[in-house]
Amino acid sequence: MLADTVLEKIAEPKASLESCTPRRSAALLTLTGLWLIIFFAALFSPPLLDDADATHSDAARHMALSGDLVTLRVDGIRYLEKAPLPYWLGALSFRLFGFNTFAVHLPQAIGVFLLALFGYQWAYRAFNPRTAFYTGLATLTTVGVFLFTRYYIPEVLLSLFLALALFCLLRSVVPQTSQTAIAQRPTRIDPGSSNAEKIVAIATGTQPSRGASSSFSPAVYAYGMWTALALAVLTKGLVALVFFFGTAIAYLILSGEYKNWRGLKPFTGILLYLVIAAPWHILAGLRNTGGMNGHGFFWFYFINEHVLRFLGRRYPKDYNKLPGYLFWSLHLVWLFPWSLFCGTLCRQAYVAFQRYRASNPAPVDEAKTFYWQPYAVVVVGLVLQNALKVPYIFTLFLALILFLLHGLRRRQSHSPSGTALISVETLAQRSTLVLSLFASLVLVFFSLSTNQEYYTFPAYLAIIILLAVALSRAEQTYAADRSSRLWIMVGHATLTVLGIAIAITLVYGLWTSRHLPFVPDIGDLLAHRGVGDYTLSMSGIFDLTGPSFAALRLPAALATIAFLIGPSAAWLLRSQRRHLASTVAVAVTATTFFIAAHIAFARFAPMLSSKSFADTIQHLEASHAISSENRVIFYGDQSYGSSITFYLGRQIELVDGRTSSMLFGGTFPDAPPIFLTPQDVLNIWGQGERKLLFVPLDQRGAVDRLLGNHKILLFESSGKALYTDRPLENSDRTP
Repeated sequence: MLADTVLEKIAEPKASLESCTPRRSAALLTLTGLWLIIFFAALFSPPLLDDADATHSDAARHMALSGDLVTLRVDGIRYLEKAPLPYWLGALSFRLFGFNTFAVHLPQAIGVFLLALFGYQWAYRAFNPRTAFYTGLATLTTVGVFLFTRYYIPEVLLSLFLALALFCLLRSVVPQTSQTAIAQRPTRIDPGSSNAEKIVAIATGTQPSRGASSSFSPAVYAYGMWTALALAVLTKGLVALVFFFGTAIAYLILSGEYKNWRGLKPFTGILLYLVIAAPWHILAGLRNTGGMNGHGFFWFYFINEHVLRFLGRRYPKDYNKLPGYLFWSLHLVWLFPWSLFCGTLCRQAYVAFQRYRASNPAPVDEAKTFYWQPYAVVVVGLVLQNALKVPYIFTLFLALILFLLHGLRRRQSHSPSGTALISVETLAQRSTLVLSLFASLVLVFFSLSTNQEYYTFPAYLAIIILLAVALSRAEQTYAADRSSRLWIMVGHATLTVLGIAIAITLVYGLWTSRHLPFVPDIGDLLAHRGVGDYTLSMSGIFDLTGPSFAALRLPAALATIAFLIGPSAAWLLRSQRRHLASTVAVAVTATTFFIAAHIAFARFAPMLSSKSFADTIQHLEASHAISSENRVIFYGDQSYGSSITFYLGRQIELVDGRTSSMLFGGTFPDAPPIFLTPQDVLNIWGQGERKLLFVPLDQRGAVDRLLGNHKILLFESSGKALYTDRPLENSDRTP
């Protein structure tokens, strides 16, 4: 009787937390509202951005107009480096909603919504409603998810399909009867355990997983896994196979569930995978042959875009790589503000490790080696670095894996025959293992490969779920466990200090620009520092200057208010043990900041997009100031003004533009003759139909030297210029 009373008292905090967690319907309604505010409302502005955003949109536009769902084309040139599914979705969106910004980004916004809902569902089934709600909140209010869905890239769809494939993996390798038995198994706690141990047992996973049983059979999940994997390959290419099979193989070996491999339906499943994924690859290979040096699609897509890109030898080299220290540390930014609770996650991982050691006693001689093993990992990492000639972070990770496997095998040798390396029984334990493996593989893989900041996007959901689990468990033990309380408070203190620092910075920028007039074209106020030669997606942020705040007063003021009030309010609520309100306050702070960030993003449109140049050309044609029979020419790579190509909806000629994405496709015999030399421009300038020459900022000096005063400026914005070779047909008409 006494033991029952004690357990009831211990379980009270959890019961209280469960009772104040939003009901499933309310939670889903809240997440839907957040998505509408942050993502759906942002679909209408700014216009398409130059470079990847408009280039990819132009490829989808070609598909929508031509009906060719096999060969991507940009400005009439084969664009063979991308998988097709995002462009199929873009083409469908165009057919439904027209050629506009809303239609371009709608599939991505829906992808974010589905990712948040799926994260909620996974966490709800594996853990508890509180963790599920936090997962959905964090997915929608994480900096990286917001930032890297502002333009047309496939990472969010890849994340969704890989997460779905991993979840289906977990549900297919264990027979349904076994899953149900595990779900119904009561919590077992040794009455002789201390109160702290009982708290940990209740809070960290021995409770039955909610919703562990399912109406679907394991076979349905197995075929769902192969379908999701095929869609992931059609979204991003073979890297999806690397991430999935790397995680799956490691998980099956460590958990011992490889014995249930038949549940994966490998033979019929692979056939289903090929039926979905193979046709496009085969057709693309057959229809695109005879390019540069006799190469076609198969070489360019599989070798150049996958193998050589990973090795940093892709041709052409129009990309960059983050330094190692930035690659790792910036994930604190991409996962902000929820990354501030990573200390709580580390604490929970340590508790889980201690529980594992307690339930799996080490051999007597292993205890003597435990204390020198960390030093051995460092030394072995250094040796491997010299032997493998790869970054030290990779060799350190490899050495750690080797020592862990060694220790697990030693433990297994002292356990009954057939015991798994890591004992995972509940869906919560199995999910924790597979999510940890997946996130680690993605991060380490791209620490070695060439990378952009958003390449590790697929790991975000896995890390977010683990952070949500840690935060909800720390809340459950907040009153009784000092360490849980400490690490949550560290996160809030850090957020509050950062919020104050950000607010002070913004106030300073507003104060120094207080006497400056509002300037619609922020590009005229930026420094154009060219960090990373603009080959990193975030290079433009380093161009900000003090005077640029004159164009950012509203978003800067909104962000200042958010960071001054939100973090402090969240900390205060947490100290009052109003845990749900505190966590929601963090999400509200992030939401307010994202609204401000989107307003600022729209203010950057003149610099990031060239739509105004397309509008100028269309206005001049409509007013008959110029004839509609004209030739539009870009000086340089098409990506410098790719939004013009999209909004004009016609082919553009390029001066010295056989570069980057235009290089390989431009070598095919049937490529349209759109490539010009500077001498070609000089020869046709002033002859025949009117010429309209778009010149990016860094090419204006070259054009001045080429054409001198034999050009007329029609329009200028953010350092970019539009020239023509003769006066307007009605000179008193101005754009």
